[in-house]
Amino acid sequence: MSNIMTMSKNSYSPASNRYSNSVGYQPCGQSGLQLPRISLGLWHNFGEVDDASEAVNMIQFAFDHGITHFVLANNYGSPYGSAEKNFGKILKSNFSSYRDEMVISTKAGHEMWDGPYGDGGSRKYLITSLNQSLKQMDLDYVDIFIHIVMIPTHQWKKPWVHFRIW
Repeated sequence: MSNIMTMSKNSYSPASNRYSNSVGYQPCGQSGLQLPRISLGLWHNFGEVDDASEAVNMIQFAFDHGITHFVLANNYGSPYGSAEKNFGKILKSNFSSYRDEMVISTKAGHEMWDGPYGDGGSRKYLITSLNQSLKQMDLDYVDIFIHIVMIPTHQWKKPWVHFRIW
């Protein structure tokens, strides 16, 4: 996917009717956030071994049709993390002026590195995974962070308190 960086910056102009000709939107719980009825998951086709131009085309096509939610995970791509790195490059080279129109999610929970902190649901694992994802995508924030694997030995009554980082 190295040819992502050779693409000219801001060469992409999204469809002007991307919201009127969209897939539609629906509320995400009681958060007030409206998500498109279809999201684009970047598990396959966005790794280091995949075709960069095809990845760019898929994201542009989605955005042109009002698909504004892009779903990643710390272990997406081959090798792990490469989908986030490539998405970050695509975002920077094609979508930097449209970041506020996007909802970017990332997930964590599966094994990422050796040792007792590289897997699961500990506070350390989740915060480290989020920090790694932000670095890989070259972002200051993600809109949604999802812990996808619950551990039977963790009996969290209020998981949002467990994860508080502010």
